[in-house]
Amino acid sequence: METAICGRISLSPNHFSHPKPGDKNHFQKQWAIRNVMAMPIAGVGKGGGLLDQPVIEKTTPGRESEFDLRKSRKMSPSYRVLLHNDDYNRREYVVQVLMKVIPGMTLDNAVNIMQEAHYNGLSVVIICPQVDAEDHCMQLRGNGLLSSIEPANGGC
Repeated sequence: METAICGRISLSPNHFSHPKPGDKNHFQKQWAIRNVMAMPIAGVGKGGGLLDQPVIEKTTPGRESEFDLRKSRKMSPSYRVLLHNDDYNRREYVVQVLMKVIPGMTLDNAVNIMQEAHYNGLSVVIICPQVDAEDHCMQLRGNGLLSSIEPANGGC
């Protein structure tokens, strides 16, 4: 009558009395005193006065989803964003656009990229996942610069 049945515990006066050392149900009584008050009542009015054991739901913390996002981005193929030389935009403007569009772009890097495109006709702006590369390319084009992307590994 006072035994646990199918994941439930029965409520009896013995479970709520303080266990004495050496008592044969010492640990069961300690567990009941600590945990029985926090459990929801199951089947009120069904007789027996039994409590359900708490259901532990597996939840995914936000960190795992952020990690999965970073992991998928790292695994996606890398693309080069290329800046092409043009005869329409001033050098200062190209540097300003590069610094505005590319996150973390410093003045020195922007000047070097602009100079390389000016003298060689083409310069690599950044290497990043395809989604980001397409976004950067479209932003550069939206600001009047000639830009394209290509796979970073040299092939498709």
